[in-house]
Formats: sequence, C-alpha cells, structure tokens
Amino acid sequence: MSDDSLTIRTLTTDDLPAFSEMLARAFLTNPTEELKHREELVFEPERSHGVFDGDELIGAGELLTREITVPGAGQTPLAAVTSVGVAPDHRRRGVLTRVMRAQLHGLHEDGGEAITALWASESVIYPRFGYGLGAQFYRATVQAKAAFRPGVELETERVRETGLEKAIPLIKAIYEREAPLRVGALGRTESTWEFLLDDPEYRRQGFTALKFAVLSDGYAIFRVKSDWSEEGPRGTLKVVELVATTPQAYATLYRYLLDYDLTTTIEANAALDEPLIHMLADPRKMSRSAGDSLWVRLVDVDRALKTRRYTTPVDLVFGVEDAFCPWNTGNWRLVADADGNAEVTRVEDAPDLELDVIDLGAIFLGGTRPSTLAAAGRIRERTAGAVSRATAAFATDREPSCLESF
Repeated sequence: MSDDSLTIRTLTTDDLPAFSEMLARAFLTNPTEELKHREELVFEPERSHGVFDGDELIGAGELLTREITVPGAGQTPLAAVTSVGVAPDHRRRGVLTRVMRAQLHGLHEDGGEAITALWASESVIYPRFGYGLGAQFYRATVQAKAAFRPGVELETERVRETGLEKAIPLIKAIYEREAPLRVGALGRTESTWEFLLDDPEYRRQGFTALKFAVLSDGYAIFRVKSDWSEEGPRGTLKVVELVATTPQAYATLYRYLLDYDLTTTIEANAALDEPLIHMLADPRKMSRSAGDSLWVRLVDVDRALKTRRYTTPVDLVFGVEDAFCPWNTGNWRLVADADGNAEVTRVEDAPDLELDVIDLGAIFLGGTRPSTLAAAGRIRERTAGAVSRATAAFATDREPSCLESF
C-alpha cells in the first residue's frame, strides 16, 4: 500500500550519515563509523534516492556507475543497484516501490544505462520490478590436500604471498585482462577496488586479514581461520577471489591453496562451470550448493538487446509484458546477423515467443536458457521452433559469473 504522505528526492553528501544509519537498521546491524566509511567509498549521492517521512530518511536505494561484460561485446555500461533498504518500522508503505520506480523510470527518461543488475537480499522481492535470475554460483567446499588427477598442468613459476600494497598493482592488472572476457564480470574503478579490499575486523568473522597469493597470470585473495582438535589442526581457508588468465595459473593457485598448512577445509564461491571439480582425482572431495548471484533488468528492451552479440543468426518477434516499465510492453523483432550484431525494432507482427521482461533479464547473459524457461511455462512458444532458435542465439561458451557482491 502506497502512503501519499511520503516524499522522495535525490540524496546529497549531507545525507550520508542518515543513509548509513538507516541501512544498518534495515539489515539488522548496528550503525558504526566503519559502516559509514564503507558506504562513503562508493557513495554516488546524485544517483541515490531517499524516501522521507517528514525529515526522517526511511528508505533508499543507490545506482553505482559500473560496466558489465556482455556476450560477445565486452564491457558495456551497467547501473548496479545497491544499498536498497527500508527502515523496519516503515515497511508495507510502498517505500521500495517508490525507489524502484525512481531508478528505472529515471534511467529510461534520461537515456541512462539500458541494463541494471543487483544481488538480492531476498529473492522474492525483485521479480516484482522486472528483475530476472541471470546468473548463479556455487558455494564450494573442498577437502584440503585433495589430489589432482594425472595430467593437470601447473606453472613452473612459484606462487608468492605478498602484502596489500605490493599486491594491488599486480591483481589490478590481471583482473583488467580477464574481466572483459568473462560474461557477468564487472569493471572496477579505483573506489571499487578500495571498497572490495576494505578489511575491517567486523567483516572477518574470526578469520585473518586478507592474504594475497600471486603469479604472473593469476592471483588469489583469501583468509584463514585456525582451529584444532585432539586429532590435530583443522583450520579453514576461505577463498575471497581467484582470477587466472591461463589454465595453468588457475591450477597452480588452487594447488597452493589446497596444500596450505594446518587446514582441512577450503571454502569458495565459484562459477557454475568452475573447472576445479574436473581437475580433482576424486570429484567427491568437493561438495557444492547453488545460490543466485546477478538479477538482471532490461530498462529499455530495444537498447539492451543490442548491446550483446548473438551466437547464431536469428529473426524472432518477442511479445513482451512489462507491468512496471510499460514502455517495454509490446512486440519486438530481434534480427541478428552472422556476426552476431542485432537490430531490435517495435513491430505489429504476431509474436513468435511470449514472455515477461523478467524472463528477458534472465536469458540476457546466457545463464538461463529460453528452453528452460519454456519448460517451466514462463516462455510461450507461438511459432514452432522459436524456442530452439532463441536458445541457440542467446547461448554463451561459458556460464556468466559475477562473484563480486555489490
């Protein structure tokens, strides 16, 4: 239910303390100077909206200026949605809807980014506003010292551990080589790196400060936690991020982490197509549980679909429903040539496929197949073979992966 007594406006730098305090309450933690500092590192007040009850900030949401790697076309502008929260005593008043409308309608009216994405605190919330599940990940647990199968090739270069100051230029250079090649990866600004590597005690959960293991072609950022039993050490190593530009560097870094002294367990968030399990002599040394990562929203269907490339030539009409951004509702013809370049136009032709904008967001990065959504009853085929053609066109070589929660 919407409350007409509430107001919404763009925030300013003066609103940061109230913004940080409200978010702390919304996410069930205490407001602290450390939390405010982290918000300040990436705070874009001119792209943040606050909802007020009188003079009290009771809800907010922020857009970060980022880039995302899309299929076949490298990095393209992304409005990354973050810091969305509503004060606990002001829920069920339409606050979140106001924030989402300000973001999406504002991007459309201003000709801003054609694509938005977010990590969802609660997965039932954002489909209401047109976000589809575009990428997933595994929470992986591997037994320490797990052997590789014969034939896994390692680097001859020795892995080195180094401190933060020495690590920064090395890991930045490696990330900037790899991110444009991996669908779903985000470009990083200086402030983003500062935010990601900010390492206050309260974020460590009993683990050490961040550690850095580097090679010429890869790096791992990780933490360790000491633990002992009567049988000996049983420490845990948690991989925060591992990026490698060659298979050999990837294998070498994981071999180094698996063999880390005094540990029995390695924990990592990993892409759905993470190669590690196929490198182990015994795949059951690694257990996995899936989770959702990026929820993707196409602000303007025509502009968004043209940013990526398509695997096969295709000519299809999509009948799109979009209750929250009605300018997208209608029939859109997608024509992609042999090079994967697309034109998207509004037409009066009958649709080959009918779907919600939620489902377009889900298939956009290639992580959810049109055929899967058709099997779930979400995409309706009106022309025989249209689902198969769409599935082939939207396919990607690898699963999209965004392990950077923002």
